Amino acid sequence: MQIVGYETTGGDGRPALLVAAEGEVRREPLEPGRRLGYSLGDRRCAGALDGTGHRDCPNDGAPYCEQHTSTWVCARCTGTCLKDEMDCYDDHAIYLAAFAPATFKVGVTREWRLDTRLREQGADRAAHLRTVENGRVAREIESQLAEEFTDRVRVPSKVAGLHRDVDDAAWRATLDEFDPVETFAFDYGFELDAAPVVETLATGEVVGVQGRVLVLARGGTTYAVDLRDLVGYEIREEESDRELQSSLAAF
Repeated sequence: MQIVGYETTGGDGRPALLVAAEGEVRREPLEPGRRLGYSLGDRRCAGALDGTGHRDCPNDGAPYCEQHTSTWVCARCTGTCLKDEMDCYDDHAIYLAAFAPATFKVGVTREWRLDTRLREQGADRAAHLRTVENGRVAREIESQLAEEFTDRVRVPSKVAGLHRDVDDAAWRATLDEFDPVETFAFDYGFELDAAPVVETLATGEVVGVQGRVLVLARGGTTYAVDLRDLVGYEIREEESDRELQSSLAAF
């Protein structure tokens, strides 16, 4: 078996790991309270998903080799289309996403995907700043706002704030610069008393998932796992006995 992907907001609204065996793929739900019991083996290219099936790949590159790595050009767009022909004619939302305690990120997405996109990123709060008629205009505005706000938040920064609240005063002061269409506050169904230990494992009790960060409890310690870091691993249905760093609370 191999972990070949993950869903942060699946079709049923619940996060899951995607596990492939002999070309078939099954969802491994990551519901709070569920016990995961997998040990990690070798890691290689996760291949490709095709509908409900999976095409295996023996190459070493992980999570994907050069043959199965694709670059989404829109992610690099600043308003000058990088495609042969511009095709982003849907209404686009420009937003600010807040990550505890006080990291504020500007971004754009198709308006109908706004709530989903914010949850995919694991935002704690957000504000829909405005809607424009296409992606080109949205990227131009995003590029301008990126002179004041970051347009990328790395997973380690998100993990560092999982046990903290958003700085309410800083967030309110930031929004005073705008007249938001709508604001959001997200609840991912769990709270932490201390920062989790960063690890790559698939054994433990699921505490919850925020964005692509899976939080597992094991031996009195909570661990933060970047789901992308699991993709490509061959797995066995047995709990890992690998020695892990423990938090101070475990002693």
